[in-house]
Amino acid sequence: MRAVGLSGLHIAQRRVRFVAVRVLVAMSGGVDSSVAAALLVEDGHDVTGATLKLWGGASDSGCCSVSDVEDARSVARRLGVPHHVFNMTSLFEEAVVGPYVAGHERGETPNPCIECNRHVKFAALLHRARRLGFDTLATGHHARIVPVASGARLLRGADPLKDQSYVLSMLSSSQLAQVILPVGTMQKTEVRTLAQRLGLRTADKADSQDVCFIHSATGRAGFLAERTALHPGTLVDADSGAQVGTVPAVELVTVGQRRGLGLGVDGRRRFALTVDVDARRVTVGAEASARSRSLQLGTWSWVDGPLEVGMRVLSQTSAHGRPIPSTYTGDGVRFDEPQRLVAPGQTVALYHPVDTDVVLGSGVATSAVAAACG
Repeated sequence: MRAVGLSGLHIAQRRVRFVAVRVLVAMSGGVDSSVAAALLVEDGHDVTGATLKLWGGASDSGCCSVSDVEDARSVARRLGVPHHVFNMTSLFEEAVVGPYVAGHERGETPNPCIECNRHVKFAALLHRARRLGFDTLATGHHARIVPVASGARLLRGADPLKDQSYVLSMLSSSQLAQVILPVGTMQKTEVRTLAQRLGLRTADKADSQDVCFIHSATGRAGFLAERTALHPGTLVDADSGAQVGTVPAVELVTVGQRRGLGLGVDGRRRFALTVDVDARRVTVGAEASARSRSLQLGTWSWVDGPLEVGMRVLSQTSAHGRPIPSTYTGDGVRFDEPQRLVAPGQTVALYHPVDTDVVLGSGVATSAVAAACG
């Protein structure tokens, strides 16, 4: 029996209704996943909530704290659905935290949230959901999934300010066909309004912004210092080859970074062009040097198979970055116009050049960043 009455709380044009199925809802303790669960209950699905225990260390952000578990449990109780906590700390350490540290040791800047989606939420959790007899997995991500003959397609969320298709761009058509994203057709204001009307504890909870395993008191530097050796490095001018400064930890420098690198001899800001951890050296240059038309990518993920070389695409190099007209080259992309350098380890999502909401796939920038050009 439902703990709250949901009838009459439909939001116009919010989504297509689904045939009733057994659904496992990944409840992070945030408002989006809370409302996702509520909408599925309203639609008559057999809903069970699950919160993942991913990080056992100190945390005051993200979605891994004890309070997040309590918030998710409270919402499940309010909705009258079962709630479980799945311990996946070992997998999270192996697939997310360990590679995050190793990436910095190589001079890369990994995206742990994307790797968590890749290996944990839409691999291990999806597998567990099917093994436990659930028909589908639901999350609170702001993106849309539409069925097609070959499986499913991923589209941008209806709210452009909250669109999360970028962090889901590694999902395949077969994975997408097993997933429901109930809030993807809603504006964030609609999500919060519905949560308030239902009296959900998470209605006014702030969105998670930071990496869940990094505490704000110590930051990235403090976290990495506990897990690996950090080394001072030199700043070398790309044009003259002369040493022009130092950094306290070369492992913390990101390609494209400008803060903390000082000014050039001409008084202009400098940008990190390359990071060589083994040599303890960061090559720096003027802003014009920190742009490139080409970017090499690896770790490709395709929604429905690789693209044809030469296909036109829109490249998005960050979660809320501007889509960049580009050409797929087979081993990366070539931008129509020079763009700021993308740090190795960062994901680039590719979208259809005409149906611009449609995700085609993604790749991860490699350490072989193309030489900058004017």
